[in-house]
Amino acid sequence: MSGTTDDTADPVTLVVRRRPRAGHEREFEARLQDLLGHLRRAPGHRATNVVRPSQGQQDYTLVVQFDSAQQAADWEASPERSAWAEQLTPLSSPPRVQRQPGLEYWFTPPGSPTLAQPPRWKMALLTLLMIYPLSLAFAALISPELPDWPLPLRTLLSSLLIVPMMTWVSMPGITRLCAGWLSADRGEETRVP
Repeated sequence: MSGTTDDTADPVTLVVRRRPRAGHEREFEARLQDLLGHLRRAPGHRATNVVRPSQGQQDYTLVVQFDSAQQAADWEASPERSAWAEQLTPLSSPPRVQRQPGLEYWFTPPGSPTLAQPPRWKMALLTLLMIYPLSLAFAALISPELPDWPLPLRTLLSSLLIVPMMTWVSMPGITRLCAGWLSADRGEETRVP
């Protein structure tokens, strides 16, 4: 091994913003639904969130998650995506795309131009709802097997197990499941395919 990491193996999130041209909103929505169908079949596709414009806004924001940067690049170079983008060219502004590898997406700072943040109390509640059962499971299943371990080492092991579960399983799942509730206070419609 060379000691370098393979960034293409990390999950990646594409944040794509497009603005429909005036009078083409209905056609844009139809093409957007086509895209969601193509994405569901794309290798490595995890999820797509669509944040529709709220009052005073015009941009649609698509948050597309892939298992790896390579799979995201393969999708971007695919004939399906190219054909879809060609159909969309007369209907909308050019896309503005951001690629966010790994954990960066989950730590988008408040006030970021990328995506509006849910209210902090909702983020805290969902985090608590995910951490609590994982902590209980660790305490019930693993801690009894390690009674002689010092508390700092048991806590470290617990953290090493809980953080990946939260990052790659629990939080992506619960945020998809609760997407409408998370955005309800902002007046945005979020649909998860």
